[in-house]
Amino acid sequence: MSYIKSSAIDLIDAIAERITKLSDDIWDHPETCYTEVESAALQKAVLAELGFQIEENLAGIPTAFSGRIGSGKPVIGVLGEFDALSGLSQVAGVAAEEPLIAGANGHGCGHNLLGSASIAAAYAAGQYLRENGLPGTVIYYGCPAEEGGSGKGFMARDGVFDELDCAITWHPGDLNVVVPTSSLANVVVRYCFHGIAAHAAGAPELGRSALDAVTLMNTGVQFLREHVIQEARIHYAVTDTGGVSPNVVQAKAEVLYMIRAPRIDQVMEIADRVDDVAKGAALMTGTTMERIFVKATSNLVPNRALNEVLQENMEATPLPVFDEADQTFAKAIIKSYAMRSSSLGSHLNRVKGEEAAALRGHLDDPIYNFVLPLSEDESAMPGSTDVGDCSWVTPTAQIGAVTMAADTPGHSWQLVSQGKSPIAHKGELFAAKVMAGAVIDLFDHPEIVGKAQEEHADRLEHKKFISPIPKDVRPAALIGR
Repeated sequence: MSYIKSSAIDLIDAIAERITKLSDDIWDHPETCYTEVESAALQKAVLAELGFQIEENLAGIPTAFSGRIGSGKPVIGVLGEFDALSGLSQVAGVAAEEPLIAGANGHGCGHNLLGSASIAAAYAAGQYLRENGLPGTVIYYGCPAEEGGSGKGFMARDGVFDELDCAITWHPGDLNVVVPTSSLANVVVRYCFHGIAAHAAGAPELGRSALDAVTLMNTGVQFLREHVIQEARIHYAVTDTGGVSPNVVQAKAEVLYMIRAPRIDQVMEIADRVDDVAKGAALMTGTTMERIFVKATSNLVPNRALNEVLQENMEATPLPVFDEADQTFAKAIIKSYAMRSSSLGSHLNRVKGEEAAALRGHLDDPIYNFVLPLSEDESAMPGSTDVGDCSWVTPTAQIGAVTMAADTPGHSWQLVSQGKSPIAHKGELFAAKVMAGAVIDLFDHPEIVGKAQEEHADRLEHKKFISPIPKDVRPAALIGR
């Protein structure tokens, strides 16, 4: 590893206690989709301490902000998050389900770690610019509402990322891996049906049931599922059944739909067909239908040029040392799983030959403490991320880093329990060092940035980003990812 990279690692180690305290403080204040007031304040306070120039209220969102160091080109963004999930309150550091507060929020996706490590990476890269008097700008973006709110989608729509030459980010997980894949695009729409209340026995002919309309819509979409592309997913939740009295014709009912597919154009085409099903349900029941667009998330556009830089830095950065206490805690967490799905096993399908054979020897490890090779498989992962919208605006890449026991299920109490553990702290600092090294490489080798931009333009066929979120739609807190 070069002296420059070693210096960046030393700098992150010097602020490690401040960074891990930040992630713990955010874990202690789990706030969901667009309500992350305390979490945002905690991050902005650290940015101010570290000398970042802070800009608030990005895209008109009170909990969206940025911190900037340097000036001139290239301009590199480091994306961060800090939102939690509802209903996942959990005591830290125990291998049994034990809510802190029943029904309260919890950091079930590790975003308390995500933003904290990204700040550390941006700081180390920014200090490199300062100390060497080099041109270039690094910007940390505090992005709210990744879980169900598409914060980056609204930020991308409103031009927040337009000045970037490229962007990088990471996500907590159970594997050290550069993410080569795309992701599923999605759209979320509320369908509110309005009918006429009536006595269900005395005068049912006078009523028009909104709940019937919801039921018929769901039935129609069930048939539609057979006639969309195989990779598409259509999810729903009935959010308002019109009350609890069966002897009243329900005058109002509502259903929430999320539609996913590999590309955003495929999503929008399917969404039009779901709209038609909703209109038909309203016609059949004599009700009216109100369609409320909530949010949309574009598919992730991979970038091989940036992935290769991240892979080089991940392989060059010393791995964390997980001691006996870490291993023991990880084993206890693993024992708590009702079912176990092997994340490493799924990645083995992307690896060939001797590399695959070597990795099979780790399938029973309690912590996957190694670096996966960079895969060429770019097929879409099953979930969605609003990083996708940023990736349409500028070349974007991301890594995963080990912050939890092997095969920890996402959005689970087990993940929340590990969010303040030494495993999590060691993993977030490792991620920070990898990203810092990659950003420094981009400053030192602007030709890589140019290569990434050329690839990005080719992948998009030189088309400009058109946000799938209508201009008049404002952020709303509703659902999980």
